[in-house]
Amino acid sequence: VAVCIGLDRLTTRDGLTWLWDLPRRRAAVDGAPRRVPWRTPVAVLALLGVGLAVTAAAAIPARPAAIIDRAATSEGKVSIGAVGDILLYDASRGIPADRGRSTFDEVRPWFTEDLVTGNLEQVIAADTGVDKCGGSDHCLAFRSEPDAAAALRGFDVLNQANNHSHDFGREGVDETRAVLRAEGMDAVGDRNEVVVTRVGETTVALVGFAPYGGFNRVTDLRHVGQVVRAAAEQADLVVVHAHMGAEGPEADAVTGGTELSFGENRGDPQAFAHAAVDAGADLVVGHGPHVVRGAEFYRGRLIAYSLGNFAGGGVFGAEEETRFGAYLSVRLRADGTFLGGQVRSIRLGADGGAPEPDPTGRAGALMDERGRRDFPGSAVVVDADGSIVPP
Repeated sequence: VAVCIGLDRLTTRDGLTWLWDLPRRRAAVDGAPRRVPWRTPVAVLALLGVGLAVTAAAAIPARPAAIIDRAATSEGKVSIGAVGDILLYDASRGIPADRGRSTFDEVRPWFTEDLVTGNLEQVIAADTGVDKCGGSDHCLAFRSEPDAAAALRGFDVLNQANNHSHDFGREGVDETRAVLRAEGMDAVGDRNEVVVTRVGETTVALVGFAPYGGFNRVTDLRHVGQVVRAAAEQADLVVVHAHMGAEGPEADAVTGGTELSFGENRGDPQAFAHAAVDAGADLVVGHGPHVVRGAEFYRGRLIAYSLGNFAGGGVFGAEEETRFGAYLSVRLRADGTFLGGQVRSIRLGADGGAPEPDPTGRAGALMDERGRRDFPGSAVVVDADGSIVPP
């Protein structure tokens, strides 16, 4: 910035001729004074140096995941399990007798994919002394004690790009990551953060987005492209988490425009998802509305706009419509080609909001119905048994 301002001031003061208004050398050739062209190359070199420095500073490095590399179920293919919003419990409302450890007991047998991921919409840490609510009765801040992290075994990477991961300050974010790593899991979600793990010979990058400052913002499509392209350069497959869209029992539609909630711009989910796929995303996992939304294929890539709630913690799932969630299982080739998938439906239990298998398949039926409504011609079709059928 300083170099550019300096050059600008000189050219404003003296005009562009400043670059060629060169001092004379004492020595002369054939009796004529000779000018030494030093200002022009110095200016060019200064600008090149600035450009190289800016490029290096703007680079988005990958961070290898702390989880152990794993053998692929089938070489050259990767299976991914994904869920939506997770809240084990909120300590301010009381700590359950089992300290949240049995939350996923009914559905843990499903966690068989090569990589299992979800949106952790809370802090798992001791009380940090920081509370974003400041005692307000109209604010929610979610925290579980550190030993609750054991409940999440079976997940591999959890997304923190959402509106509750910073409820207890940066210290809460960092301690959450520490307790997850102690249980063999990793987290993603910081701005410009790309987490890369390996499944067999295939590398998988994960990136998180949210509508808020400090994160990769779903509203900044230029930056969306930059981050996703950086991830695609470093891995075979790119999985994008996105906390986006309006929320609540009535927010079941992808409107095709900007969505607002509580006065906040929550982004244009479809524009975001398409920008992510255009930049190299192979799977987009949406969450935040707390209800199941439709899904579509765009350029051969699956976009699930909201998988609903997967653990309510006694908070999510207060309304009947928000008690249903989906466990999305997909299989991809190393080049991103969709090979097949399934939607398993859950319903949040009345006591504590733990996920329970739903034999009625309600979440899958909702995804199918809402997808056909919102994405004619590109909707993900979900059969009665939960199988995903491309359009």
